[in-house]
Amino acid sequence: MDLFFDSDEKAFRDEIRSWINENKPNERWAPMDTQSGFEQHRAWERKLFEAKWSVPNWPSKYGGRDCSLIEWLLYEEEYYLSGAPGRVNTNGITLLGPTLFSWGTEEQKDRFLPKMANGDEIWAQGWSEPDSGSDLASLKTTAIRDGDHYVVNGQKTWCSRGAWADWIFCIVRTDPTSERHAGLSYLLVPGDTSGLIRRPVSRLDGEPAFAELFFDNCRVHAQNLLGDEGAGWSVAMATASSERGLNLRAPGRFLAAANRLVELYKETIERNPLLSVAIRDQVIDAYVNAQAYRYQVFQKATMLMEGGALGAEASYMKLFWSELDIDIHASALRMLSERGELIEGAPDAEDNGSWMSGYLFALAGPIYAGTNEIQRNIVAERVLGLPRK
Repeated sequence: MDLFFDSDEKAFRDEIRSWINENKPNERWAPMDTQSGFEQHRAWERKLFEAKWSVPNWPSKYGGRDCSLIEWLLYEEEYYLSGAPGRVNTNGITLLGPTLFSWGTEEQKDRFLPKMANGDEIWAQGWSEPDSGSDLASLKTTAIRDGDHYVVNGQKTWCSRGAWADWIFCIVRTDPTSERHAGLSYLLVPGDTSGLIRRPVSRLDGEPAFAELFFDNCRVHAQNLLGDEGAGWSVAMATASSERGLNLRAPGRFLAAANRLVELYKETIERNPLLSVAIRDQVIDAYVNAQAYRYQVFQKATMLMEGGALGAEASYMKLFWSELDIDIHASALRMLSERGELIEGAPDAEDNGSWMSGYLFALAGPIYAGTNEIQRNIVAERVLGLPRK
């Protein structure tokens, strides 16, 4: 791995840094998981798209810049370091998008990718079910072929962006007699499908970040099947690799949080010179681990650019970033002591309560994208080659 960036990569980084600093909003927006905030962030997606900064790593045909994987990682770093608004269509552009490139027909790519990139269609992920937990292969929602349509019945839960999204990508059982991984298919479902009922589910902070979805004889056209019928598990694993590895959690997010943590420490130690040495060590560990994750991701990116594939390694990447995220925010809350419990709007809240809200979100990291317990099993069996019990 080359540890130095070439002149084109440096110029690319400078260009995105300048554009974001000139165009990002100055005011604080409503959370994207409220209806007003959702639309504000959708408008930001359109602005990014018009400047070709929505999906720079995509082909120009779909609104991208054909940039390299290294350049995309630099883009992610600059984006998060700038403090620009969160991306409301993360499920689409970082999870479904790469899956469409690998498994979609040309017609599906032309239909979905441009509207995904410009924010016209925001996506939710419909995988988890009430009785399935982390065992995706045990899902029960069915989609039975009836002429040119599939008739969908069942329930999904913990659907990120599900309260407001325009589309949902779902894993369904197209063979009701099948078991486990067999008989699953990957279906793209319009959010306005007749018979689809959405029930918002609030996070700990009260925002409806998720939704339960109830399918009651929903008719979805067969042209929305991604991959072959029965190939859903293979298609889903392509999405899961993106969710656990580079795409969903590029290092920029954690680098920005670690830098903020260092600055918080500098400010706090001035006010409280007797601050525990243990807190200092936690800040150092968090910063070093964020840098370590960065270099590990760049190494994986180099491997991919040379023709390699990211397989089960995505599981230990997910373990690392999910625990790092908690450590960064927990260190900040320990440093802030009782002030760390103040939420947004409180007069003395540090950084408008973002450390507490960030910590609450980080707690979900070891659960979504496959629980860390499952990821450890994958690492043990498929990376380390350990035998099953």
